Amino acid sequence: MDRAPAAATDGAPDAATAPPPPVPVRPGLRTRAAAWAAGALLAVPAAVAGCRALDADGVTPLPQLLSFLPWLTVPAGLGLLLAAVARRRGLAFLAVLVLAGTAWASLPYTPPLAVTYGDPVARIRVIASNVEYGQGTGSLIDLALREKPQLLYVSECDPACGRALAAALSRQLPHRVSVDAEGSSGSVILSAYPLRDRSAVPAAMGMPGATAQIAGRAVRLQLAHPLPPVPGQVGLWKSELARLRAAVEARPAGETLLLAGDFNASQDHAAFRALSSGRTLLDAARATGSSRAPTWPAEGPLPPYVQIDHVLTTPDLTAVATRFLPVPGSDHRAVLADLDLQDER
Repeated sequence: MDRAPAAATDGAPDAATAPPPPVPVRPGLRTRAAAWAAGALLAVPAAVAGCRALDADGVTPLPQLLSFLPWLTVPAGLGLLLAAVARRRGLAFLAVLVLAGTAWASLPYTPPLAVTYGDPVARIRVIASNVEYGQGTGSLIDLALREKPQLLYVSECDPACGRALAAALSRQLPHRVSVDAEGSSGSVILSAYPLRDRSAVPAAMGMPGATAQIAGRAVRLQLAHPLPPVPGQVGLWKSELARLRAAVEARPAGETLLLAGDFNASQDHAAFRALSSGRTLLDAARATGSSRAPTWPAEGPLPPYVQIDHVLTTPDLTAVATRFLPVPGSDHRAVLADLDLQDER
């Protein structure tokens, strides 16, 4: 009896016993979560750095977030780390761009090129301080008696604050111009020099101005205190900064100007840069290498993180030193600037 021929074997496994094909590996839950978290962390820094690059303030919440610009390098860095964990090359490349853009925009502003306007004819010390509804009045009086400024710009100074400053500093700063109002609407400039041509820029909060005669030169003094860019009044904030800019541009040609106060805006805001751009006005802090020194908030759980108090001058007032000083009772640090008034060439 013939036997059936044996099945040929060539070493290949039988179809019935062959292992199943490998199942495609899909990204795990943690990987997907890391990618989504990276995207969420990168969204805000990307939007804010984009506004800064485009020289725009945008709409709420971008004007508010621009105040945090240097701090947004933290979520941008975390976003890059999570993109690497997720192994998403495209996302990681985007994260690198966002982090680089945010870090670049956060660098301190470099001092402007020095321009010589002549020899100094007077050294002027100015202090600009927001006393928060008058609560820092006593501290500011102590500061003024110690530092002896020739000009004192005070925001949120109600009538009681104005009377206290006038009484305590009458011998040191006998001249004044003010907007007398309650709460945050009152403001005053105290001066060691006689004042004339008193006026005020129209605004919700007081922005008085006057002309002082210093070393034979007419110097226009103007206090700045536009509304803050809180949600619902960003348009008003921009319009009041624009009014300040219009006042600057409308002054007589060649007139020396000293514009100081609480601008409720940092150098990262386009509306502020439009006011101080070019050679029209120079920021004393920037000129002395302190453009990122924060002045607000000086109270509360957070340390100060943004500079919104400034001293701006025309180029014939040269900043030689700038300091930022605490005013207990106020949520702002005061700005003290020493300025050299140059003679006319």
